[in-house]
Amino acid sequence: MDDVQQAASTINDLLRNAMHEVTSIWLLIEVGLILVAAAIGTLAATLIRRRIDLAALTAGWPPLLRQFAHHVLANLGTIIFVLVVAIMHAGMEAVTWPSRSYLLGVAASLATAWVVIALVAGLIRNRFVYRLVSISAWTLAALSILGLLQPAMKALDSVGVFIGDLRVTPLLVIKTIALLLLTLWAANAASDFLDRRVRSAADLTPSIQVLIGKLIRLLLITFAILIVLSTVGIDFSALAFFSGAVGVGLGFGLQKIVSNLVSGIILLADKSIKPGDVITVGDSFGWVESMGARYTAIVTRDGREFLIPNEDFVTQRVVNWSYSNDEVRIEVEFGVSYAADPHKVIALALEAVKSVKRVLPTPPPVCHLKAFGSSSLDFILRFWIRDPIDGLTNVRGQVLLALWDILKREGIEIPFPQRDLNPRGPFKVIVEPESSSKKRKVRRGNADE
Repeated sequence: MDDVQQAASTINDLLRNAMHEVTSIWLLIEVGLILVAAAIGTLAATLIRRRIDLAALTAGWPPLLRQFAHHVLANLGTIIFVLVVAIMHAGMEAVTWPSRSYLLGVAASLATAWVVIALVAGLIRNRFVYRLVSISAWTLAALSILGLLQPAMKALDSVGVFIGDLRVTPLLVIKTIALLLLTLWAANAASDFLDRRVRSAADLTPSIQVLIGKLIRLLLITFAILIVLSTVGIDFSALAFFSGAVGVGLGFGLQKIVSNLVSGIILLADKSIKPGDVITVGDSFGWVESMGARYTAIVTRDGREFLIPNEDFVTQRVVNWSYSNDEVRIEVEFGVSYAADPHKVIALALEAVKSVKRVLPTPPPVCHLKAFGSSSLDFILRFWIRDPIDGLTNVRGQVLLALWDILKREGIEIPFPQRDLNPRGPFKVIVEPESSSKKRKVRRGNADE
């Protein structure tokens, strides 16, 4: 509690000094000079932005430098304000006592800290993280400039609760959260960089690339968390209670998540599927777009993207059309009339299928007489393609159209179902005379009519 009293005493002293300065004419002069500097900075920045085409000026610059220049131009008014206030502060110190220009010095220091933090944190692309880092860093800088940083830290550290042997204070919580955010951001940035380098390695298969990238990210995040915990002085033995609770949670509530995570590692390790494969799982047919820790993204031919849990690929039957190679055999069944010569039909079918561009010449297509059907000679035509990712139904349709054209040209009939009516009882047919413009109408009547 002594630290809290010391912090309160410091704040009271500052407020007393501020109230003393309020009654002084020099405070009004300093406030007026600060307002003038703010107006000069705003007006000058507006005129400069109108005259500078930043996009054309930084056209050939690296992306990072272009982003930095954009933030410089966005904070140009504050930069000019700092320069003007610094000149005013130097002039005031030269003509009067330093205490009479204290507010100008504080304003210049706060504005300088804001500009530096905005330019450095502006390199962070995530807007939420950028704002969080900017506000937190500027708050620390403002407390340090005003001389309140140490009293505030002591006050936050004076109140705490014990969890086992661990003393948890507001200062410990704030330091832990800040360090976690910083280290996790650094770990993600480093893992993204290393992941891009791994994916550019041509001698690694896509599944191995994904597996290495996931392992690197997991190791870096784990390493970052361990560093933060050891930095803030947390004993790992104090986390035994939390680890037990996490174990219970995994046993009851996170079964599917752990199962999907382990299944994803298995899929990446055994290379049963990999990004770019054409697969069928359940009712979903498409190609593997990406593989995550919990799910795998499958893109279908109509552009829809299915997020299938990794566990389904381990427990269900999966058809990988491009597991060992990209060649896929497709079958097309058709029938012709009994009046046709089956030898000629086979030759015509092979000629038709070879006219389709996507059909491979090797292995060569084959056509076999499959059965003597009830109303047709049934054939099966088999051929190979190398691009299943472009679809299977469309190439079947092209082959069927080619068969239709060539059979139509040769006068070979494709039979269709015909049905005979076999009445069980006697019936009477009445034929009525009609005009030549109408067809004859057959009317069924009872046998007693």
